[in-house]
Amino acid sequence: MNDTSEVKLHFLDYWRVIRVRWAILVITFLLVMVTAGVTCFFLPRQYYSKVTMEVKADDTGLKVYDNDSPFRTMRDPNLQPTQFQIIQSKEILYPVIDNLNLVQNWSTQEGGNLLPKEEVYSTLRQRMELSTIRSTDLIEIGVYSTDRVEAANIANMIAVVYQKVRRDDQMQIRDAALAQLREEVASQRKNVEATQIQMQQIRLKQGIVDPNPESPDSAENPGRVVVTDDEKQFNDLKTRIGELQIQLDQTSKLKPEELMTALTTLNIQDPTISKILPQFQEASSEEARLLNGGLGENHPRVKSLRAQKEVYAQQLIEGIASVRNALAIRLKVAESNLDEFTKKMAATKLGINKTTNQYQDYVNIKNDYLKAKRVLEGAEQRLSTQSVQLKMTVNVAKIWEKAEPSMYPSKPSVLRIMAGALFIGLIFGVLLAFFIEYLDTSVKTLDDVERYLKTPVLAVIPKGITSLYKLQGDAPDAEAYRILRTNIEFNSKNPNAKTMTLVSGGPGEGKSTTLNNLAVTCAKGGYKVLVVDADLRRPSQHTFFDVDNEFGLSDVLTGQRKADECILKTAIPGLSFLSSGTLPDDAVGILNSQSMIDLIESLRSRYDLIFFDSPPILGVSDASILASEVDIAIMVVQYRRFPRAMLQRVKGAVENVGGHLLGIVLNNVDTKHDSGYQYYTQYYDYYTPDAERKKRKSIKQIPLGGPLPEKVVAKPGDY
Repeated sequence: MNDTSEVKLHFLDYWRVIRVRWAILVITFLLVMVTAGVTCFFLPRQYYSKVTMEVKADDTGLKVYDNDSPFRTMRDPNLQPTQFQIIQSKEILYPVIDNLNLVQNWSTQEGGNLLPKEEVYSTLRQRMELSTIRSTDLIEIGVYSTDRVEAANIANMIAVVYQKVRRDDQMQIRDAALAQLREEVASQRKNVEATQIQMQQIRLKQGIVDPNPESPDSAENPGRVVVTDDEKQFNDLKTRIGELQIQLDQTSKLKPEELMTALTTLNIQDPTISKILPQFQEASSEEARLLNGGLGENHPRVKSLRAQKEVYAQQLIEGIASVRNALAIRLKVAESNLDEFTKKMAATKLGINKTTNQYQDYVNIKNDYLKAKRVLEGAEQRLSTQSVQLKMTVNVAKIWEKAEPSMYPSKPSVLRIMAGALFIGLIFGVLLAFFIEYLDTSVKTLDDVERYLKTPVLAVIPKGITSLYKLQGDAPDAEAYRILRTNIEFNSKNPNAKTMTLVSGGPGEGKSTTLNNLAVTCAKGGYKVLVVDADLRRPSQHTFFDVDNEFGLSDVLTGQRKADECILKTAIPGLSFLSSGTLPDDAVGILNSQSMIDLIESLRSRYDLIFFDSPPILGVSDASILASEVDIAIMVVQYRRFPRAMLQRVKGAVENVGGHLLGIVLNNVDTKHDSGYQYYTQYYDYYTPDAERKKRKSIKQIPLGGPLPEKVVAKPGDY
């Protein structure tokens, strides 16, 4: 809650500064607006024309694709900024200057002296305005000129020159690429021819037969085929030996009756065994059938089958032995053949190695030839493609909309300038108001007074209060002085204090008016009051009472008259007045005399309150003397006039002479602008009824500094 109140207070302080310094703000604003208006009036009218072009990247044959679609080319973000710099370069603008003869034309406009081409180039670049059309490849080239036709011609010429330069550069790039490809094809063709000749020489020298020199397969070495066949036969022999070894091992391990049934599994084919084995198996089956049919062991048929079985078994055993012997013989033969083939293959490899060395050089040079030939074919293909593209029209910069003379000027933009001036004027006005407020060290608030002077504020007198003596009846203006009177009564520690003076640092702070109105208020409050005009150099109190200043205090102090003869009775009961009188030239320090002290003591017994009007305390010594001679001194400070340092010197001047400074009266406060003081004037509506307010408006008031009515001359002793 405290933070919110503090922020609100700060805002009100800022608003108060603006209200107080509104005149500076308005003057600054008007000056800026008038300056902007005059500037707009005298600025030359410039016309704007623009060309719309489509700008593409150089077609170098290299395409870059994004990840979303392999058929959409990515836009280079640096393309348009780069082309903007190229358009503004001398390579583009110098031909434009020459083609339009801008040096001569602009030199004539400048008074006839021939301008340097560099200066014309700088001027032209300043008149150009380049922009892009968002999400497109289109750019706009705009030119400002006081001649609308010239603006259009320059914009069109820039576009034409730029288009021609881009096209020529593209053609040069393509021509250079084509020439490089031609050199590459010629060089590669020479390489192919040299390799082909070398291949033919090796083939003829070594007697190599190659039915198809253009095919990589026909260049295979025949010896390699022989070696491959021998290796195949060698592997077959080793496989056969392995099979025979397995068969022999199995026939040796199995029993005859097991071997009879395992021959088929071992892939052993013997005609005798193949013929006898089914018969043996059939006899065995018949024997089992007879025995199961009830025939005995000694039955003739059983005995006959057994004898037959024995014959078959003996034949099978002899056949198996024959098979084993045959397998052993075949194994030895196979092993012997393998040894002989191994020796033969070794001799063959030795001869083939010699032949292979002869073929290797040919194979290598043939591979180089075929590789060089493929490279040549690719280069010729690229050359053919580039030749076709060269015949196509190059269009990296296309003009879509030519510039035309503008009907109305584009510069100066009065609305934009005035809007900017409006904003700048307000900003500068506010800043200047706050800057002056910062430099202003005068008293602005009650806190300023109490903080810097360490003295309480007795009253705040609003601005515009007139002399209460000239008002008929009661008025709200007197309420501020009633508050002052009350605060004086309660703040005065000496109940016998009757004499007082009001001091100020400089003239014009309202000290005399405050004293007069305070005296009138006290008199109307029942006090017996005497006003003494002790400002002998520039007296003013007699003007408030409309009396003559022919004789007064100076006459009393010099002994020419008695006090009773000079004191005048006023129209307000209880209020008397002692004017200053005419000050003789030889009586400048008359206040600092025993006569003044005696006069004050004599008046104490006759009046309840005695007010002494004095000159500014920093101007002459009279005010300091009075401050030391009276009971109470009250300091009048005009709102926002003198710096705080001056007010501190005023306070010091009173205290240095032994005066008693009771408090401060803050005078002439502008409550309309400073909302913090508005509660000091709220008594106007509260104090005065509607009928009374209407009546008060009809009362004739004489403002301070205004013309005075005809003076009334009072006679001595008229009290």
